[in-house]
Amino acid sequence: MFLRTLIRKSASLLSIILTSTLFLTAAPAMAEEKSKELKLMLEWFVNPDHGPIIIAQENGYFKDQGLEVDIQEPADPNLPPKLVAAGDVDLAVYYQPSLIHGVANGLPLAWAGTLIATPLDGLIVLKDGPIKSLKDMKGKTIGLNMGGNENAILDTLFKPYGFSSKDIKMVNVGWNMSSSLMSGRVDAIMGAYRNFELNQLDIEGRQGKMFYYEENGIPSYDELIFIANSKKNDKEAIRKFLRAIELGTQFIVNNPEESWKIFRDYNPENLDNELNKRAWFDTVPRFTLRPAAKDTGRYDRFAKFLDAHGDLKNIPPAKDYMLNL
Repeated sequence: MFLRTLIRKSASLLSIILTSTLFLTAAPAMAEEKSKELKLMLEWFVNPDHGPIIIAQENGYFKDQGLEVDIQEPADPNLPPKLVAAGDVDLAVYYQPSLIHGVANGLPLAWAGTLIATPLDGLIVLKDGPIKSLKDMKGKTIGLNMGGNENAILDTLFKPYGFSSKDIKMVNVGWNMSSSLMSGRVDAIMGAYRNFELNQLDIEGRQGKMFYYEENGIPSYDELIFIANSKKNDKEAIRKFLRAIELGTQFIVNNPEESWKIFRDYNPENLDNELNKRAWFDTVPRFTLRPAAKDTGRYDRFAKFLDAHGDLKNIPPAKDYMLNL
């Protein structure tokens, strides 16, 4: 009797051990099955503006959230919104003003988070040049790299001084922004970022001066955001993605030097240089600490600003194109 009881207990114990072993062996596979793949298209090649994305990738924050994020660089900077609208990528880095234009033109795009919550753009002149005030811009030449909202912006900048965008000349200088300004080909540049072109000028031995949009009558806006398809998106995956971005931003803010090294080593051949290093530290305070926080009023104000200058076909309400996360 005692022997049969002992055998039964031993068999039960062996069953428990085998079951536990099988469970532990299967656990990694189960976790791997739950991993969600997201395709993220940047708006341009990897640079310090993408800091939280790269840190989230390198520090394993995406993985911790059960995500596998495929970070892609576009062959053409006009591609990201088209790929999102077509459903070929899940998320893309984009610009708030451009998102508003896209939605107004009927593209199925939606705000899905914020990366940089302040303008980076501005009007840059040489500090030792003839332009000391915006009133000195009348009759001058401005270099830019692509069309967009320049008339609305310039009309606002120049209005206090009695002239408009019609009183200046605009030329497309491509990506030769700093060199065009230093050579005298243009008197000012726009579409240039304060964390890059100002540093580039300094590295070249020249000092730049920027007239900041947000200090000269233009509503503040988010420079870089994440967009998704408004009709087909995975909100749960986006929430996890933004949580990882938040952790990446926190790490950068708390550890700017260490995070720079991690970012630099992501692609040292392209990223390990003086310009990127300077831009990195200038960009740190501009990353949003709450990437999932939305402000419909901020977006509506900028849409009304664009509409007031004839840049929109209609004014899309922000609540209709900002995802509820």
